[in-house]
Amino acid sequence: MAYEHILIEHDRGVAILTMNRPDVLNAMSNQLSAELHDAVKQAEADDRIGCIVITGAGERAFSAGGDIHEQRADDRRYSQQELDARSAVRNRGSYEISACAKPTIGMMNGLAYGGAAVLASSLDMRIGCERSSFRFLAAAYGRINSTWTLPNQVGWPIAKELLFSARVVGAEEAHRIGLLNHLVPSAQLREKTMELAVQIAGNHRGAVMGVKALMLANMGRDLEAQYAAERRYTTEVMRGAKAENAFPEFIARKGRKIPS
Repeated sequence: MAYEHILIEHDRGVAILTMNRPDVLNAMSNQLSAELHDAVKQAEADDRIGCIVITGAGERAFSAGGDIHEQRADDRRYSQQELDARSAVRNRGSYEISACAKPTIGMMNGLAYGGAAVLASSLDMRIGCERSSFRFLAAAYGRINSTWTLPNQVGWPIAKELLFSARVVGAEEAHRIGLLNHLVPSAQLREKTMELAVQIAGNHRGAVMGVKALMLANMGRDLEAQYAAERRYTTEVMRGAKAENAFPEFIARKGRKIPS
């Protein structure tokens, strides 16, 4: 797919995907959403990539959310059945970004409202700055979303408050409640994001992806089921590396003495 609204960079094993409609605060049109989904899937399948960063162009917005003008035009153009079908495709793309086998980080360069807040909360981590803010708007305009994304990030009581109220969440509060993993000055946002992304990309690819797969699978399971799933994964899917391969730097530094 040729991209019109997504910019792609590769840097030290990290794919950086930038939503690029700054004139409309990176509003998520059908085309932008489809391109972002495709770009994530391409990065997921690329053996060179160990981590995916998603951000927005400009200094004001990660994304203002869905393209309302386009939605209004679609409401006039399509039947309800057609709208439902198009929505199903778009929502499936959102799910597949969340379920991406590789770690995803939101570089939150500005506001993330509506559909962009859904996207941000579906990512594994978020790094923010003083310009970052979130608003889970659906309840304010008669829709429902983020029930399967936000509770996993901030817990049920906070998620309920944000979804029921549809209020703005500023950067400091977002950091306090865990919606932002790190909060740094805007001048340091890319540096901090890439520091974490490169560190993740440099780790054992199978181990990192295995951790994510297990954590996704374990949601809702009891502790014993989680333990059993991890044991099954590490014996049947990816066995842990032998000490020789797992700790080469330690062995080189401390020597190769094998205890009797």
